[in-house]
Parts: sequence; structure tokens; C-alpha cells
Amino acid sequence: MVRTYAPCGETPALKVFQTHDHLSVMSGISTAGHLVTLTRTQALTGQESITFLRHLHGYLGRRLLVIWDGASIHRSDEVKAFLANGWAKKIHLEQFPAYAPELNPDEGVWQHLKHVELRNLCCVDLIHLNIELQLAIRRLRRKQDLIQSFFAGAGLDL
Repeated sequence: MVRTYAPCGETPALKVFQTHDHLSVMSGISTAGHLVTLTRTQALTGQESITFLRHLHGYLGRRLLVIWDGASIHRSDEVKAFLANGWAKKIHLEQFPAYAPELNPDEGVWQHLKHVELRNLCCVDLIHLNIELQLAIRRLRRKQDLIQSFFAGAGLDL
């Protein structure tokens, strides 16, 4: 039994202000416990995947093995052209099996952010959400042991 303020016998009608505004976030973690993110206010594309890969390579400064999910932006023609232009020597890409999010340790990052860092958060707008998300990411970056534990949680021994 739930109480509402609707007149007796009438179904309450909730009015929600909806927009197409959203935040898109790409993230990656390393076995050393590093967390790297890319946040945009529009849908992510193959170009953002390339930006993220370049940033990862510059941040870590060595050859990379990147294992990511099967999102269409990861398989875009832009990404294929990027790798064909010499980046395949610096970045090797592998894909997780389809429909196996439990194998992806980065899912642990998002579970932690959603269910611990941002739990019970109510934001007034997209700007406020972005600020709170960046603060939560910053807090998580300080917990390298926790980030490393996401690999064990996915059944990947380091």
C-alpha cells in the first residue's frame, strides 16, 4: 500500500521534465590501480575512442594492451583507420566476449561509483551531476587497492 496525494480513486500523474541532455563517460583501469576517464555531454563516437586511446598512451607512456567491450564506437571505421596509421604498433586492442560484463573489471568501477560514491545523490541539473561525478572519480582514484580489487572480482588474477 502506497500513499499519494492524488484524489481518492484517481491514478496520480507524475510530470517529469525530460531532456535529451546526458553525460557520457568512458573509463579504463590499469593493473597498477590507475583510473582514467573521458567525460562528454554528448554521445561518444569513434573519435572520442581515439582521443581516449591517445590519452592512455600518453599517460602511461608505453605499449598498451587494451581490452574493451564490443561497443560500436570501439569498432568504428575511425578507430580502424587510427590503428592502421601506425598506432597498432603502440596499442593492441582485444575485445571481451559478447554479453560478459562480469569479465570486465571496469564494470567494478561503475558499480562502485553508482552504488557507493553516488548513492542517494539527487542533482538539480546536468552541471551538478557532472561536478559530483568528477568528485566521486577523484575520490576513487585515490583508492588504488580498491581499483586493483576489481580485477580479482572479475576473476582475473594479476
